[in-house]
This record gives sequence, structure tokens and C-alpha cells, in this order.
Amino acid sequence: MIFNKETAEKTAELLLQINAIKLNPGNPFTWASGWKSPIYCDNRLILSFPAIRNYVRDEFAKNIEKQFGKPDVIAGVATGAIGIGMLVAESLGLPFVYVRPEAKKHGRLNQVEGFLQKGQNVVVVEDLISTGNSSLLAVEALRAAGANIKGMAAIFTYGFDVAEQNFKNANIDLLTLSNYQNLLNLAVAKKYITEQEEQTLREWNVSPSTWNI
Repeated sequence: MIFNKETAEKTAELLLQINAIKLNPGNPFTWASGWKSPIYCDNRLILSFPAIRNYVRDEFAKNIEKQFGKPDVIAGVATGAIGIGMLVAESLGLPFVYVRPEAKKHGRLNQVEGFLQKGQNVVVVEDLISTGNSSLLAVEALRAAGANIKGMAAIFTYGFDVAEQNFKNANIDLLTLSNYQNLLNLAVAKKYITEQEEQTLREWNVSPSTWNI
């Protein structure tokens, strides 16, 4: 679910402008999972564009407080959401922690890095949602550390059915600045893609694991 349509359209346009999202139905990308995909999203690029990262920061800060209430802590999912999560925490005047994919195997063996007290209300910031599995592993780690998760806010989601089900099963509310549907609508309107390419992109989104095999 998006925070609101205006933000979704604006965010999609900015991501396309800086090539954080690349659409290439004719020459698909290969994801780490092995899936073939006509879209590739690298939201880390946002941090290199001050005006855009400030926009993303401000929209997150405004909408997180509006939708979830002001939490005690902002948590970023490593590594993609550490930068933007810290900017959001700074904007809201809140502490920040980040969550590793797994606990360190040396030192204090931390998976959650930073100061977090049991019972604190946390909003998790993520850069990208695909299946949601890695994002929800971060939620599990925070819950294990005693956090009360108010919800997750992400920059972009592919909108897969499996992700929606995974978040529902985990009882986590997910809200995003933009999503796949708004991206495609804008990409066609702004002539980033043709209507035929739009159809290919929609077909992929229905069954990404079996598309183009």
C-alpha cells in the first residue's frame, strides 16, 4: 500500500530520472535469485542526489509520523536502507539502529547494531521490497531484541502477491513511497516505455519466477 498517489507518482518519476529504476523488457536483467527481470531497481543511487534524497527523507518523515505515530526508534535494514534510514531518524530527531542480515560471528555477536531497549516502538525503513523475506528477517531480529514493531516503510515495492502474503502472515503493516503500478502508469505517460513494453512488464509481475524461461 502506498502512502498516497501524489507521492507515488513523484517518487517513481525521480527514480526513473536518475536510473535508480531501469526498464529493459527487450534485454532482461538477471537477479541474484536467478530470476529474469525486465526491471532493475537500485535505490542506493538516491543518496548521490541531494535534492532527491532530501525529498525521500521528508516524505518518509512526514508519512511515517502520520501513519504510524512517532516511534521511539527508526531501524534501517542493512545495507540498502542504512543511509536513508539514518536521514529519516535525523529528521524526526530519533535514535537510529540498523539490522544486519545475520548476527556477527565475532565481538558482541550483534545482529541489531545500535542502542535499542526492550519495549521501544520501532518503525523499520527499507529501500526495496521484492518477496519481503529479507525485510521480515530484520523484523524478526528486532522482535527478538524486544522491539515493538509499528510497521515498515519502504521506498518501492514490486507488488508481488507473495510479498503481500508474507507481510500479512508476519502481521506487519507495509507502506511505500511508490510501487510497481504507479511506476508503469507514469512510465507509459512519460514515454519511458511503449504500451507493448508495458504489457511485457505487467506479464512479468504476475509470475516473475517463471517469466522468460
